[in-house]
Amino acid sequence: MIVVRLSKVALAAAVALTCALAVLDNLVNPAANLSFVQHVLAMDTIEGGAAILDRAITDPALQRAAFALIVAGEALTALLLWLGVILMLARLRAPAERFAQAKAFAIAGLSVGFLVWQAGFLGIGGEWFAMWMSKTWNGQEGAFRFAMTVLGVLIYLALPERDAQA
Repeated sequence: MIVVRLSKVALAAAVALTCALAVLDNLVNPAANLSFVQHVLAMDTIEGGAAILDRAITDPALQRAAFALIVAGEALTALLLWLGVILMLARLRAPAERFAQAKAFAIAGLSVGFLVWQAGFLGIGGEWFAMWMSKTWNGQEGAFRFAMTVLGVLIYLALPERDAQA
């Protein structure tokens, strides 16, 4: 029982660390990822004749707002996950019901993270702004990898504790 709980804490902490580092990167060196967001939204590296080019957002203020929204989503993900990690550690040896309550913040964080990478990057960026058509600014593979990692940890974390089933 304790090994499974420690495993859940460790996996949640690993995702929290990744998200926290992504936020730190975006705060310390915003130009790198802001440029990515600007190119995806501007749709300036996809086929010139694509019928969907009218979706492009070229206004720098709107591009910066989209970038800020992404960073805020990543930050919220990290914050909720770290709160969940702290609570789960505090209730590591508590009865299953109390440990399950402690998982709520981490589950919320993983849910927000999934929405950021699935809905934000894969849905909006990948499909609406046709990121998949760009050879230069295509982050779909990385977004998919992270969305699936987050989803896997979310499913594992949401599983009931063995002592709860007894």
